[in-house]
Amino acid sequence: SAGLTEEQKEFQKVALDFATKEMAPHMAEWDEKEIFPVETMRKAAQLGFGGIYVKPDVGGSGLSRLDTSIIFEALSTGCTSTTAYMSIHNMCVWMIDTFGNEEQRRKFCPSLCSMEKLASYCLTEPGSGSDAASLLTSARRKGDTYVLNGSKAFISGGGDTDVYVVMCRTGGSGPKGISCLVLEKGTPGLSFGKKEKKVGWNSQPTRAVIFEDCVVPVGNRLGAEGQGFSIAMKGLNGGRINIASCSLGAAHASVLLAQEHLTVRKQFGEPLANNQYLRFRLAEMATRLVAARLMVRNAARALQEGREDAAVLCSMAKLFATDECFAICNQALQMHGGYGYLKDYAVQQFVRDIRVHQILEGTNEVMRMIVARNLLQG
Repeated sequence: SAGLTEEQKEFQKVALDFATKEMAPHMAEWDEKEIFPVETMRKAAQLGFGGIYVKPDVGGSGLSRLDTSIIFEALSTGCTSTTAYMSIHNMCVWMIDTFGNEEQRRKFCPSLCSMEKLASYCLTEPGSGSDAASLLTSARRKGDTYVLNGSKAFISGGGDTDVYVVMCRTGGSGPKGISCLVLEKGTPGLSFGKKEKKVGWNSQPTRAVIFEDCVVPVGNRLGAEGQGFSIAMKGLNGGRINIASCSLGAAHASVLLAQEHLTVRKQFGEPLANNQYLRFRLAEMATRLVAARLMVRNAARALQEGREDAAVLCSMAKLFATDECFAICNQALQMHGGYGYLKDYAVQQFVRDIRVHQILEGTNEVMRMIVARNLLQG
């Protein structure tokens, strides 16, 4: 909490208390039984965590990107997978709040901020992951409706959520032909693939989302035709900070677990904490965690202030934090020895849940491309 205001320390405390009491005791069960803990998330929404950076007039908390990062880091110490879904949900609500008209904001945002309804972000397709501008899902204009056809892959919450923010092609090839539509569950022609079996992130379902002649009112389009790719990328800048913040929480929890294990576990007649090599590794883990945290918070401030370098700082923070935090969690598992590989010990779940953060919201290879392009254009 170094450098935070008293108000931010209070947000952090509330989120940490919630993570400790409402999430951590159930984390292993949610993972093992693949439970989507909707009621727990609705309790979190009562604390204002369903629309953290959404404007208050539609039920949001109206907090800053830095406040949001602090909250997601704290919640993630209790269950990284559940917090990561909440971060995606928050991104969707922000998109509707920011790019929607008054009617759209008032229709969708209040029930999403309370998490009475849940949202999913639909960008990735089976044939276009990192190359999002080549997406093929099409929306053909027909009077005052669009007819939507195509499919999306790896959609968090898919099938269990109520609102789908969909990037689709309304025009020619490339990014300028993409628009953003909001689809509601129950729309004829909307269906879902099988629930994917994943290494981690098991407290949130992942499915393909399929559109077969879905009729969507033009009134459900966010922004103008052709603005979809810009909306998607602006959303992802915040999403990268959010997912990096979830990585920080997992790493923080793993450092504490390693610290405790080194103190309790004895080998060769003395606690592991007396081993200089392990002491140095623990020091390195804590140092890398603090470095990653500072990078994420710096990028969050830049995004909040609308700075010109915000997008590249978000990419740097996502790249650095997700790589470093995975390494921290993995080292914590190693410090547990054979116990770290048992599902009775939480450290292995943090390793499994955090691994995907290096892939989603733009792979870390794409983050390198963004940073390099920025440097070479300078």
